[in-house]
Amino acid sequence: MPDPWSFEVIREGEDRTLRIDASAYLRLPSIEDDGITMAKVIDLLIENRDITKIVIYQKRDFEYDTRETGIIAELASVIHLLVKSDLLSYPVALGVYYHAQYAELQRLVHQVLKSDPLAAYVEVKRLAREERILMQKTVDSNVASAQQRFISMLDSFAATLEKTTLFRLAQSHLAGFVPGSRAVYRHIFHPLIKPDFMFTRLLSKYPADGEELASYSVKNADITIFKMPNTVQYLYHVMPPEFKLSEEKYELLDLAKKIMAEHKPNQSDFVNPERMREVFMNVGIDMLEELAGFKKLTLRTKDIQELAEILVRYTVGFGLIEVLLQDDKIQDISINSPMGHIPMFVVHAEFDDCKTNIVPSVTEAESWAAKLRMISGRPLDEANPILDTELELPGANVRVSTITQPLNPSGLAYSFRRHRDRPWTLPLFMKANMIDATGAGLLSFLIDGTRSILVCGTRSSGKTSFLTGLLVEIMRRYRVITVEDTLELPTKSLRDLGYNIQPLKVASALSKGSSEMDATDGIRSTLRLGDSALIVGEVRSKEAIALYEAMRVGAAANTVAGTIHADSPYGVYDRVVNDIGVPKTSFKATDICVIANPIRSADGLHKFRRITQITEVGKKWTNDPVLEGGFLDLMKYDAREDKLLPSDSFINGESEVLKTIAGNIKDFAGSWDAVWENIQLRAKIKQAVLDASRQTKNDDLLEAPFVILCNDRFHLIAEHVKEESGTLDPKRIYSVWEDWLKQEVKRRAMRRDNGTFT
Repeated sequence: MPDPWSFEVIREGEDRTLRIDASAYLRLPSIEDDGITMAKVIDLLIENRDITKIVIYQKRDFEYDTRETGIIAELASVIHLLVKSDLLSYPVALGVYYHAQYAELQRLVHQVLKSDPLAAYVEVKRLAREERILMQKTVDSNVASAQQRFISMLDSFAATLEKTTLFRLAQSHLAGFVPGSRAVYRHIFHPLIKPDFMFTRLLSKYPADGEELASYSVKNADITIFKMPNTVQYLYHVMPPEFKLSEEKYELLDLAKKIMAEHKPNQSDFVNPERMREVFMNVGIDMLEELAGFKKLTLRTKDIQELAEILVRYTVGFGLIEVLLQDDKIQDISINSPMGHIPMFVVHAEFDDCKTNIVPSVTEAESWAAKLRMISGRPLDEANPILDTELELPGANVRVSTITQPLNPSGLAYSFRRHRDRPWTLPLFMKANMIDATGAGLLSFLIDGTRSILVCGTRSSGKTSFLTGLLVEIMRRYRVITVEDTLELPTKSLRDLGYNIQPLKVASALSKGSSEMDATDGIRSTLRLGDSALIVGEVRSKEAIALYEAMRVGAAANTVAGTIHADSPYGVYDRVVNDIGVPKTSFKATDICVIANPIRSADGLHKFRRITQITEVGKKWTNDPVLEGGFLDLMKYDAREDKLLPSDSFINGESEVLKTIAGNIKDFAGSWDAVWENIQLRAKIKQAVLDASRQTKNDDLLEAPFVILCNDRFHLIAEHVKEESGTLDPKRIYSVWEDWLKQEVKRRAMRRDNGTFT
């Protein structure tokens, strides 16, 4: 019969891991649930010193972190000293009176202490209490002396145990303790548990002292948000479907992964990751069906499908990262080094920054790095310690930033930024209170007026997402070219929605020796690709000079837009002119700066994304746009009202940019009222879409397909009204458009109720 307790000590950096193979053990091998396991672990810790981590393997890994390993290692050391010391040797002074009591003490020490130290402690305290009661009735001085000596022995034993961390943590739970119960141990030990086919570890138990704030399910994964005591940090607890399988399914997955590991994909397979996943999915389904038949397991098609998805996730995929990214409330995932010690952190749409119950391992982190190298075709090594790329994963598009040594002395670290798998729209931002209807109407007018727009803000302010919302406002009849070093804009989705869109991918500003075209040449090349709107994902460095060339050449005929890190209009000027080196006169090619910034609550615990300014860049200044009135706020955020409000300059028609747009359109030329009414018309349309969504409880009305349809209908109705009446009558346009909206919403509601609309 195989040894159920074979072990090895593994060195990983500063860690010494005691890995125990309990696969032949017939019970669940966890310290907190099983006394035999606890006793065996203590024996191994007595033999092997300086252990920092314990892993017990039996189909699943039970991993005890450094803190919990320290608790049990300290106890093992104390037990070893107790057994070897003279404390428990039978003193002559006890005479013949205490053979039976001493035998009981020896039983507790040698048979109970290692498997159930709390029970041994409680029993020793009971013995001491009983001896004190007997001693009060003893007349014989020799017997009393022996009793006192025995009580001192028991007290010394108990005091030694009380000094350990285990007993300090257990003290508040010992009232009413029943020897043999493992409940107290479960309060102290919370191993990270993972199936054998996984490398990433997960703390599956709910925190006993956590306050549940929210719970929901995403693709068979259970999500619970906890508020933890004495900390401002929330816990994002995820229980993925792979942790809720039967033992038979675990075994099936383990076998399938071992077989699939013999057929690792090469770099050419990663050229088309979507196709590769499809192939591995089909292979996985066939393999699982065959293995299930061999093991005489009856599984439904749904079960095989679920197991195949898990298998793909842990072979060619990114494991639990993919589970997190299927939650559309997750915005960012941070994975810090050193791996194996620190949980993942997420930014949640409702609860901001949270730590998770997931701890990635070194093996998993290295696997991700290898896959990212193959997918991106970019290096990640000592000469190139930074890798930026994008991933298309089930349910999410992701931008990934990876750093390694020597930039990060402790190894690999990751940042995953989730982008919606569907394009953002202005009505969606209105629903989130990032912008109001008037601001959306103004930006819609500016997009149709083919102005140059920079969306500015700090990191995580929503710049790229908001740029997507502006991109959706461009009419589908015009060609669009996007330029990005990491593909974040949803060009594929927009192409599927009928856009004439061409994405260009250029070299990262941080990459060295890449074969990719640099951003400057990429932007200049767009000028040779014909009449097109130009969207630049992010302006980072010298490519800004080429961007301003594009603005000066094409802004009068096409929309030019991009994002840049800056927190104010002057911040944009300072970055572009003083840092990057764009001439001051060229900066005037910027028409509009849209400032997106996070707004924090007074308690500092909550963060809200808001458009805080829509500012026009004037053309009649020479040296300093601030001193010479070169910036004109059209709208500005009011913190008291938590709203973007129009400025007097905007209301009174003092905007040169809007006048320039009007001057090129017969219906608006010389009439500020006509411009204002058209902006308000667009605002009413955006608000009507939002209101219809709320009234019908149909969020699909805020998504790009319907918003684009509404925009198209607006332009067609405006053209029809113009032909019919000779003017762009805003009341008539809105009336006709509103009738269409009501009919369209009603039609969609009927089709949805009948189950025919998706």
